[in-house]
Amino acid sequence: MKNTIHVNTKILGLIGHPLKHSYSPFIHNVAIELKGIDYIYLPFDIPSSNLKNAFRGMISLGIRGFNVTIPHKENILQYMNNVSEESSIIGAINTVVNDLGKLSGYNTDVNGILETLNPYKEEIFGNEISVIGAGGAARAVIYTLIRYFKPSKIYLINRTEQRADALKNYFQDKMKFNSFKTKELFPPDLVDIFKNSKLVVNATSVGMFPDVDDSITELANSFTKGQIVFDLVYNPVQTNLLNLAASNGAIALSGLKMLVYQAAKSFELWTGEAMPVEQVYRSLQLFIKA
Repeated sequence: MKNTIHVNTKILGLIGHPLKHSYSPFIHNVAIELKGIDYIYLPFDIPSSNLKNAFRGMISLGIRGFNVTIPHKENILQYMNNVSEESSIIGAINTVVNDLGKLSGYNTDVNGILETLNPYKEEIFGNEISVIGAGGAARAVIYTLIRYFKPSKIYLINRTEQRADALKNYFQDKMKFNSFKTKELFPPDLVDIFKNSKLVVNATSVGMFPDVDDSITELANSFTKGQIVFDLVYNPVQTNLLNLAASNGAIALSGLKMLVYQAAKSFELWTGEAMPVEQVYRSLQLFIKA
């Protein structure tokens, strides 16, 4: 990066644990250079035991903002002075803005999910959908689908069905959406559910680097031509799940565009500047291939 760091350079960052899979520092530092603004974006590997101290340090050091990733998205709500409407409903935050010691939490994953799925809104709208996972990412997916795509039914699928049931109850209360069905993640029992879902979303970390051989299902008959399979995992770009879906004629969407779109919203909240999304996305593709 060509930016010169000096005493007035504003610091942005990412907190989570672990972080070695993340492309966020690359994305934001490319955007900073393209915009010619005086910021730098740094990764901070913070285990859960140090989370409270991390926010104290953020305020003390005047750090402008953080992105937040696994495993902190839900736990950080307690440290915020203000929480956005979507974050309050979702119960998870991925972006924190520091305004002179007052911390505001947002969930820009919603923007990333919405921008990725919007080209297929006509196909998805009003149909059955399957969501795998019950963590912070799944919460953002469910919120976005209910708010913008009005599904006829959402199948909530998780390794522990009890967690899926808890999520179902949560969104029934928060968004008055009652068309849920929970299932345990046992692929042979899910083939028909997957095939009958217009959209299947993997909102878990299964298949993420370094565990690239993993997949939520290895059953080829889980997917059919024309349906949409969206894997929030972005490293690797083409997961085993997406390869399986594409081999059966499904539209396979990686988490890479979502990553850039959610980053763009965070970038705007921190800097007041619009991220040059297409340029950043192309730079990221070249970086990954290098």
